[in-house]
Amino acid sequence: MLPAKRLRLPPRQISSEGKVRGVGVELEFAAISVRESALKVQSVFGGEIVRADSHRFHVKNTALGDFTCELDTWLAHHSAAYETPQGPFSAAWEEFQVQLHSVLGDISSIVMPCEIVCPPIPLTELQRLDELVDALNASGVAGTRANPLYAFGAQLNPEIAEASAQWITSVLKAYLLMSDWLRGIMSIDLTRRLAAYNEAFSREYTAQIVNPNYWPTMDRLIDDYLFANPTRNRELDMLPLFAWIDEDRVRAAVSDTRVKKRPTFHYRLPDANLGDPNWNVTLEWNRWSVVERLAERREVLNDMGAAYRANEQRLIPDDWAIKSSEWLVLL
Repeated sequence: MLPAKRLRLPPRQISSEGKVRGVGVELEFAAISVRESALKVQSVFGGEIVRADSHRFHVKNTALGDFTCELDTWLAHHSAAYETPQGPFSAAWEEFQVQLHSVLGDISSIVMPCEIVCPPIPLTELQRLDELVDALNASGVAGTRANPLYAFGAQLNPEIAEASAQWITSVLKAYLLMSDWLRGIMSIDLTRRLAAYNEAFSREYTAQIVNPNYWPTMDRLIDDYLFANPTRNRELDMLPLFAWIDEDRVRAAVSDTRVKKRPTFHYRLPDANLGDPNWNVTLEWNRWSVVERLAERREVLNDMGAAYRANEQRLIPDDWAIKSSEWLVLL
């Protein structure tokens, strides 16, 4: 069976609340409208389509929960955050705002992706999203490799298994040690690399975190991350999780209002290769699952960390993507 067809479950499937961990998924694509994408969600999972505006539709009460299908730009959506002046012209101003955002959305849709934001799905049922990918592919959807201008991502948001500094550090170590390998096997699209939506961590930060002696308190873990990475644009964005743990600490260092606190890892690396029959959500989840398997092997983490640091000190370092596979094949 192909890797993209068989779901690999991580060692820890249950959250600290005693429930199967959830995974949120965000898929970006082009070539079909937001309304068409909502109809595709409904055709696969049922539910009721509710129009929020011209470029945002909700699909509520589906078999998996509530989905949102939208144009991925704030220009397309009117919000109550925009203050409506009071008085005889308030209704006219409100209508103007709605129409303005509709027009801006029409213009933006030429270059901006549609996005389906999925509800948190139990990881044991995650493979059901492949039915949606198949339905989108059948409709002629275009993924990130269909056009040099596209920089579409497929983001995974795995719920944490526990909120301890040790476990979160172990997952972060595992990811940093696997980053080169993941990028190698994915062949990340050039446009997304240039756009820096999923920028790699610095070698200096990686060497600091994978040090076998680095098992910090939560405060230090967060402070070290914020000092080196005060941005959302990382391949594994830890800001939502750290804001959930200590919001004041994160807000003091990062002013970006788009950071939303939640008890998940925000995994931004994968391309959204919709339109490719060999690509689906299961494939990307299986790659993430290797990260969590490595995180459970502290001795391996320490050995790999020491090897990474030694390799970085070489005059001509070995290719870490290849060298790291010596450990990964044994997981």
